[in-house]
Amino acid sequence: MHPLRTGPGGVDVDGAAPTLASALTTAPLDVIEGRARWCVAAERCETFAARLPDGAVDLLWLDPPYFRVVDEPWDRAWNSRDAFLSWLATCADEWRRVLAPNGSLYVCASPQLSAPVERIIAERFSVLNHVVWFKDNGRWRGSERAAQRQYFPATERILFAEQQGSDAIARGEARYVKACDDLRGFVFEPLRAYLDGERQRAGVTRQEAEAATGTQMAGHWFSRVQWALPTEKHYSTLRELFRRKVAEPLRREYEPLQREYEDLRREYEDLRRPFSLDKSSRFATDLWTYPAVSDYPGKHPCEKPRDMLRDVIRASSRPGGLVADFFGGSFVSGEAAVSLGRRFVGCDASPRYVAHGINRISHATMDSASPIRAVGDDHGPLFANAPAPRLAGVR
Repeated sequence: MHPLRTGPGGVDVDGAAPTLASALTTAPLDVIEGRARWCVAAERCETFAARLPDGAVDLLWLDPPYFRVVDEPWDRAWNSRDAFLSWLATCADEWRRVLAPNGSLYVCASPQLSAPVERIIAERFSVLNHVVWFKDNGRWRGSERAAQRQYFPATERILFAEQQGSDAIARGEARYVKACDDLRGFVFEPLRAYLDGERQRAGVTRQEAEAATGTQMAGHWFSRVQWALPTEKHYSTLRELFRRKVAEPLRREYEPLQREYEDLRREYEDLRRPFSLDKSSRFATDLWTYPAVSDYPGKHPCEKPRDMLRDVIRASSRPGGLVADFFGGSFVSGEAAVSLGRRFVGCDASPRYVAHGINRISHATMDSASPIRAVGDDHGPLFANAPAPRLAGVR
């Protein structure tokens, strides 16, 4: 196996090293299909993304070139801003294809080009937030204010988006055709149909139900729009109301009804795009303050803080979910993903940084308590002949 093409996930179950061609074809699929934990490729984003199946990725973290912001060939590969944006739009088409219907997308952008980049994303996704990342330890602290002719750029932008119509995962052939309320009504349809069927059997109008319960909830109890289960008190009131007109109304007891509701609610939440903030989340708004990554040997010039990636992955993916990064750099995203019990696939065009990423993710794999087993764990080191720079900045 080529030492810079894949991580531990690229080894066959029997330990035999596949050809380079088979490694390029199967390594991401090993991770996607659960036979491996992570893989990293020294490859351009366009070809790597093209090898992923439709809707395979739960969380896409993308930090593409910003266009002439840093003095690196990969950030100056386009003759004009328009050429860069055209390339980015082509990439975004692939991002839309590989992102799951209930997946999350994060795209980093420079302040200078955040507006046109957001337009590209908005044409293909539903943009949820335009996050501003303020670097409180940035170079602005050492700037010479008297010499400035504009405010010092101390921020970067991160666009948070979802698939268009993502809260309505396909019921039928189309993937994104219904609204969130429709999905909710679909999932809870058995309970809704029972309640409304009993109401119709008793000949009770929605207005009568609301008058008896002192609420305005009939539209939620008996229709698919933002469907909700009546409380136990309201259920008893409805039963008494229906009993005046028909024998044995609402024959089901409330407790088993509520258990069924909880089962369906969990199914509904599993179908929706994951997003969860808790006490460990550093920020609950679209203004993030993380310190910029300090210099260390082998640092990527655009490396993002590990705490930022951990917060994003915790908020926008579930354990065991697939995180992907097509501009890996130092692969902080991969380190964070595997340490939090997610699977990871990623690439970078630079073999040097891929080697760096392999070392970083391997350390995280050894430190992680995740139950996901990496195929190849028992077959010895896979990258003995690959450079493994010491990561002074990794604790």
